[in-house]
Amino acid sequence: MKNKRPILLSLFLWLLISFILSLSIYCTGNSGKHKEPGKDDSASTVKAETLILQGERLAVIYCQRCHLFVPPSLLDKKTWSNSVLPNMGWRLGIRENGTDPYADLLPEESKIIRQVNIYPESSTISDEDWKAIKAYYENAAPSEPLPQENKFSAPSALTAFEPKLIKFDDKPLPQTTLLKYDKRRGQLYVGDAQNDLYILDKKLRISDSWQIESPPTDIDFPGKGNPRLLTIGVFSPSDQKLGRLVTLDTAKVLPENGVFIEALPRPVQFATGDLNMDGNEDVVICGFGNHTGKLSWFDGMNPSKEHILKSLPGARRAVIQDLNSDNKPDIAVLMSQAYEQVSIFYNEGKGAFSEKKVLEFPPVFGVSYFEMTDFNKDGFQDILLVNGDNWDLSPVNKNYHGIRLFLNDGRDNFKQTFFYPLYGASKALARDFDNDGDLDIAAISIFTDQEKAELGFVFLLNEGANHFKPLILPQAALGKWLTMEAGDFDQDGDIDLALGSYFQNIGELTKLIAKGATAIPQLLILVNKNGKAK
Repeated sequence: MKNKRPILLSLFLWLLISFILSLSIYCTGNSGKHKEPGKDDSASTVKAETLILQGERLAVIYCQRCHLFVPPSLLDKKTWSNSVLPNMGWRLGIRENGTDPYADLLPEESKIIRQVNIYPESSTISDEDWKAIKAYYENAAPSEPLPQENKFSAPSALTAFEPKLIKFDDKPLPQTTLLKYDKRRGQLYVGDAQNDLYILDKKLRISDSWQIESPPTDIDFPGKGNPRLLTIGVFSPSDQKLGRLVTLDTAKVLPENGVFIEALPRPVQFATGDLNMDGNEDVVICGFGNHTGKLSWFDGMNPSKEHILKSLPGARRAVIQDLNSDNKPDIAVLMSQAYEQVSIFYNEGKGAFSEKKVLEFPPVFGVSYFEMTDFNKDGFQDILLVNGDNWDLSPVNKNYHGIRLFLNDGRDNFKQTFFYPLYGASKALARDFDNDGDLDIAAISIFTDQEKAELGFVFLLNEGANHFKPLILPQAALGKWLTMEAGDFDQDGDIDLALGSYFQNIGELTKLIAKGATAIPQLLILVNKNGKAK
């Protein structure tokens, strides 16, 4: 045994040295810097992942205090980081890098927003929670806006309509805000953001015009008396209450019983009917506003008898009709801004209404128009909905913009059965344009993909069984189409179309001219060639 001790000692020393060398290699790693066991890069990765998971949970909580949760995939990283998140921060009382939400506002706008506390002066969220929310969106969002997946065949040429370009009054910048057809008199009313209102006769020539106090947004034509005109006050985003509903003085002498409702919050549309069934006509007015707004109805069109249905901005369109077959007029309403939804206000009698939200969307969805119509002829009103508003904080292409059809199950529960992708879609009308007994769809876009400007107008021909064939016109590339009207303008037994162009500024117009456009019309009239009387 004595002879084995030096050997054992040497072996022990060799093992000890090997262990020390191995430990040294482990601690230094490839970088040559000392690291403690368990404290490698994976620790920071785990910490970052934990922060993002925490941010997702917090985003769901904070977002849904006001609106539906917005998944990061709906916008790209740049838009989240540079625009949407900073604005969200303002609404939570966060002032990063000394930014001021009131910096670019007029004093009168700033005063209103401060009064309703849109941007709190002190933070309503901890710095840690806000950091986690930002990390979630900035990491989970795609680098670029997700592309649209169009499962339809490439659009064919539309030959059933003859296009006519209309330019009048030497306006350098088309800014059409109103198109409405008076069927009884065969006149087309055209309004623009330059405070003008025109009447076009049956040959689409100007027969009369008015200079009014602010841009017109809606008009109706009662059986007796003069038209009733809605003016917005301020067309650009505003919280000032400068809108009005008035009787239009077409005869140059206003009747004593004319309508006059003022101090409306940027109103964009109205609908009339006897809501409380007292024999007098009432009116629902959509006060779109901006940060503030309201949806109201006025008993007997009396400005002192206002009933507020919603004290929220974004009321876009109201339709009055009996939706539950109880012989009382109900109100279907499209709400936009942050509160994007379709609601039905059921008439409970004696001026009372109960609300049912039938569709709801996240605030970047961009709803802009809807119609109630029976697509499948089952006796129940379905919803044709358009979403493509891109005038907000995220003016990027959105793959979820387009035209949607929701069918009614008979109990005012709606399921989407059709979607046609269309960037920047602004309006769609469902009519039987080819006189074959079913409903086709005419759709327009104001925020069209610049590379495919001809998609500013798309005609969806109904081929039955929920199948639609897309058709386009090259002339659609000559405008940015904000509004559209349908009617038998030439009175030949079919439905024609009028498209109204709106350019926000000279820069938008210059881009179109740079592509070779020479004729920039206010209106594009599409004369239907399927008429019965030829």
